[in-house]
Amino acid sequence: MRPLGPGREVVPGVRVLGHLHRSNSLDVYDAWCAHRAARVVLKTPRPDRLREPRTVRALLREGRLLKRLSHPSLVRAYEVHAGPRPAVVLETLGGETLQHIAARRRVPARQLAVAGIQLASALRYLHGEGILHLDVKPSNAVADGATAKLIDLSIARRPGRVAAGRGTWCNMAPEQVEGGVVGPPADVWGLGTVLYELAAGESPFADDGGHDHPQLHRRAAPVRGHRSLPRPLARAIDASLEPDPARRPAADEMIADLLPLAA
Repeated sequence: MRPLGPGREVVPGVRVLGHLHRSNSLDVYDAWCAHRAARVVLKTPRPDRLREPRTVRALLREGRLLKRLSHPSLVRAYEVHAGPRPAVVLETLGGETLQHIAARRRVPARQLAVAGIQLASALRYLHGEGILHLDVKPSNAVADGATAKLIDLSIARRPGRVAAGRGTWCNMAPEQVEGGVVGPPADVWGLGTVLYELAAGESPFADDGGHDHPQLHRRAAPVRGHRSLPRPLARAIDASLEPDPARRPAADEMIADLLPLAA
């Protein structure tokens, strides 16, 4: 089924301006909020998934979580609507995803450090609230000028056991791929994949060697093999991609390592 067309009122006072993205279960729209007299982002189930309880529960859970949380490097939710068409109204973020930036250019070392600090700060906040993001990847972070923000908490959950493969391909930490007990180091791994791709222009596991999940079969090549970087920055990125979660730095350690580079 096609996405909703421009002018359609999805929830009271919020009308579609255009379609932005379609996932397996959701549509994301650029929309106009009459109450705020401003553009917003609207997430709602695809028309063919509208009556799917699992999809609706996940969307409402994400919306309520984002509405409760507050951090400058985390997207904000304004409203959560349970029905008749479930929807979450979010702030509009300018700029572009880090995935688009990485595909277009190599990010300077200082900008890399700044983005790393901001995203690590958001993760440190989430972990302090007892929440794991579990899907930290370049397409789930948006940069607007000098500010990077994490988006999409659709699979966020508390630390503990997770099903195998809960996450995105090679952005998943090895312990996510295999399933079992997962904690904050899994998000640090995700952050490492983001910074590596911004630095190198490709995923740390771009050459998968024929494996579905290459992170289970080899280590990421040192990022300095792709380009010259300040050693503290390269060490922080490489350390975040340690296969053993106990050997990865915590989010606040990442911040401390990157702060001198961002000055």
